[in-house]
Amino acid sequence: MMDVNEIRRQFPVLDQKVYGKPLVYLDNAATTQKPLCVIERERDYYLHENCNIHRGVHYLSQMATEAYENARRTVARFVNAKEAHEIVFTRGTTESLNLLATSLERMLSASPSGDASSVEKAHQKEAARAQRGRNPLKVLITAMEHHSNLVPWQQMVKLYGGELLVAPMDDNGVLDLQAYEDLLKQGPQIVAMAHVSNTLATINPIKEMIKLAHQYGAITVVDGAQSMAHLPIDVQDLDCDFFVFSGHKMYAPMGIGGLYGKTEWLEQMPPYQFGGEMVDTVSFEKTTFNKLPFKFEAGTPNVGAALGLETAIQFLEHLDRPAVEAHENLLVKTAMEKLSTIEGMRFIGQAPERSGLVSFIIDGIHPYDLGTIIDKMGVAVRTGHHCAEPVMTRFGIPGTVRASFAVYNTLEEVDTLVKAVERAANMLR
Repeated sequence: MMDVNEIRRQFPVLDQKVYGKPLVYLDNAATTQKPLCVIERERDYYLHENCNIHRGVHYLSQMATEAYENARRTVARFVNAKEAHEIVFTRGTTESLNLLATSLERMLSASPSGDASSVEKAHQKEAARAQRGRNPLKVLITAMEHHSNLVPWQQMVKLYGGELLVAPMDDNGVLDLQAYEDLLKQGPQIVAMAHVSNTLATINPIKEMIKLAHQYGAITVVDGAQSMAHLPIDVQDLDCDFFVFSGHKMYAPMGIGGLYGKTEWLEQMPPYQFGGEMVDTVSFEKTTFNKLPFKFEAGTPNVGAALGLETAIQFLEHLDRPAVEAHENLLVKTAMEKLSTIEGMRFIGQAPERSGLVSFIIDGIHPYDLGTIIDKMGVAVRTGHHCAEPVMTRFGIPGTVRASFAVYNTLEEVDTLVKAVERAANMLR
């Protein structure tokens, strides 16, 4: 059996009081707390290894470089990437998705090669514009996406005269797979999908969705921000073209995350940002770019956070992952069962396959008011639209109260949540 109390001892932030009451932290979908091993690893880097990486010949630079590249190998192993160079370090899911929206558009626009003459380039550019006019860029997403997996694609197609297609979901927050396939028949070049919804907890059948998308010739992008800490990830088994994630939602520091991409796509894609490190040779006339993954990692990276991410992965790997998943599922199931006894309770998102969180409203009470009073009882939950405003529009509500769980949460904390919600509801009626 998993010893939750032993795990909690690794998270000193949980051992405090707010408003005179023990802290019950249930905002893990926004960010998880960090175990001591992660905090100490990042601190140790700045105490003993701090140096800019790559190209340096002195001892500290070589130490830091090896540590950073070992962290990349750890991430690759964790998601079962075929090669370590298929992992690009970014600031997190949002930057990864912006990178993809920018670089994939440039690639799909058939930009002329650097070897072409000026006349050939002009002809190629004109041909690319004409082709795009005949076959405008289309991107398919789902109706449950976080803004980070909506706005970059929306702005991309808007800028280049394309179209954003949206696969609908039902009243339980379950994706309509038939409608999804019907939209695939319209020929989107890119399909971007959440693995787990950050508002509804829905686990999408992404392996099936990826297979269907590939049958219609689309490039697949999976937003794994809400799944990396809760579910096993195997990018080769999923056969996704890209998978993105944030470290801070999986016990790692903020400001670090990653992008997995199949080698064949990463090699074709042009760089996202320009500057130091991502170049091979530079002259005033011409620049050539570095090999994978470095052509996508311009500038000085967040080395300490990358090492913290590696340590967070090691923390997860030392846990019994099936036991963790069972524990978190029990927390969600118990919370829904007990919260359902409260008058006026309405759950937003009741998919049979779900993970990590419970989203709810109470009739006649604004989520913000409910969350504010719950906070005064020592329970930290998130209120609002959770950066998924179209989801709230779909359900005709201003927002929800979201309680999200992690490995260190307990059934006793679920009971505290339920009592706080019930008391707050009675005060606001």
